[in-house]
Amino acid sequence: MSKGLIATLAGVLAIALIVAGCGSSSDDTTASLTKAEFIAQADAICKKGNDEIESEFNAFAKENDIKENEEPSKEQGAELVETVLVPNVKNQSEEIRDLGAPSADEEEITAMLDALDEGVEEAEAEPETVFTSKTDPFGPANKIAKEYGLKVCGQE
Repeated sequence: MSKGLIATLAGVLAIALIVAGCGSSSDDTTASLTKAEFIAQADAICKKGNDEIESEFNAFAKENDIKENEEPSKEQGAELVETVLVPNVKNQSEEIRDLGAPSADEEEITAMLDALDEGVEEAEAEPETVFTSKTDPFGPANKIAKEYGLKVCGQE
């Protein structure tokens, strides 16, 4: 599998993970993080998620005899989205949700969550288009995350 494809997928997951988890915590006893604390902790979660995604993609490539500079077929790409990307986004989002959003940034966090939700829905509905479409379903969420100041999440 090409390193570019892995990097792109890792970037997509990274933003998906941060954006999915940016909502405020439902535990009222949890103190709100500062923006810097939130970014540091969320980026650590995204780094972990990127590593997991890369590992799972490499295992998939090996199992399916996809060479290093070879792109997966449309069917394999859809399977990667369904079995690796979407489930990882959902699992990692729980960890980031537990962080809670900085109280002053709730509006921006909501915008990121809305953009992510749309991207996840699109990926679930049409997994085969995630790699073949000219538009990235997670592009709007990536843009917001970068503007927010995330250093790992949202980067490609």
